[in-house]
Amino acid sequence: MTTPPLSGLRVVEFAGIGPGPFAGMMLADHGAQVIRIDRGVRGDGIGVANKDPLLRNRRSVSLDLKKPESIAAVRLIVAGADAIIEGFRPGVMERLGLGPDVLLADNPRLVYGRMTGWGQTGPMAPEPGHDINYIAISGALHALGRAGEKPTPPINLVGDFGGGGMVLAFGMLAALLHAQRTGEGQVVDAAMTDGSALLMTMMWGFRAMGRWRDERGTNLLDTAAHFYDTYETADGKYVSLGAIEPQFYAEFRAVMGLSDARWDAQMDARQWPALKEEVARLFATGTRDEWVARFKGHDVCFAPVLGFDEAVADPHNAARGTFVTAGGVTQPAPAPRYSASPTVAPAMAGERQDAAVLRDLGFGEEEIAALGFPST
Repeated sequence: MTTPPLSGLRVVEFAGIGPGPFAGMMLADHGAQVIRIDRGVRGDGIGVANKDPLLRNRRSVSLDLKKPESIAAVRLIVAGADAIIEGFRPGVMERLGLGPDVLLADNPRLVYGRMTGWGQTGPMAPEPGHDINYIAISGALHALGRAGEKPTPPINLVGDFGGGGMVLAFGMLAALLHAQRTGEGQVVDAAMTDGSALLMTMMWGFRAMGRWRDERGTNLLDTAAHFYDTYETADGKYVSLGAIEPQFYAEFRAVMGLSDARWDAQMDARQWPALKEEVARLFATGTRDEWVARFKGHDVCFAPVLGFDEAVADPHNAARGTFVTAGGVTQPAPAPRYSASPTVAPAMAGERQDAAVLRDLGFGEEEIAALGFPST
């Protein structure tokens, strides 16, 4: 078997929360050697780190970035790396003496990945914020929710992870390919506002075609349609229905016994509220598992809504190994999969090995001792 696809890449990740660690996890899962720089938390946080899948598959070293010798050590580490990830507010890395001008001068091939909410430029760049704020100004949050109700944040999936960490990981790989071809490094400015806007591209297209209204909960994919929503069952659980295409809608009607002619006008949005009430009434007559059995073998685009433990036990997820357990922590497995290359089996953070990590990076014993670590 070949090595993981990103084997041979070295990435330095400055410790943070959310999207930065997610990007680091993605790169590490696919074979990159990711070294995390923790900021002066030596001996702390291990009980948290070894329970956090976002921190899997990399080693770390704790350095006090307020000390000149630590800054010098970081520069030496980065000089031998292909890329870095940092998620501080704009200007913080520059004030530390670790900005792009400095690190790219040390290492002209370096890909300098920057993860922020608002971006490196613009009037809001220096402001604080969280996922909910970034997706608010991008227009994404406005579109999420039911008709007549307030916008509903989809936890922090859209800003932090889809529009943040995943976009940063993609941008870094694109820049790494460029650096391999040209020898030229560069900064990747990944902003969650930009990324969450990007995730809405299809809706902007629908809007241009006159197929998407600004009022949430009134469109094909935002819970207005009777054939694209979740429904409560008799046991208080839920099922998901996505019978959009005519052949799937026809099969849905057959399973549910909806032969009346009023169901023919599938795409007449004026009829959706009344039809939805009827679908909800029908689903409430059986349990979730009864409906799963009834729809089994039918091309309808239907699935039960599963909780955490149910998702792990689901036969399809189990067959694909969608979830794994490492260090006693159940978690999603690396994705996607490759036909020729393996991914890296998740390994949780362990006891700190700062000195050992530095030795592996080429530091001598005197240099290690100067950073406050015991020498051998």
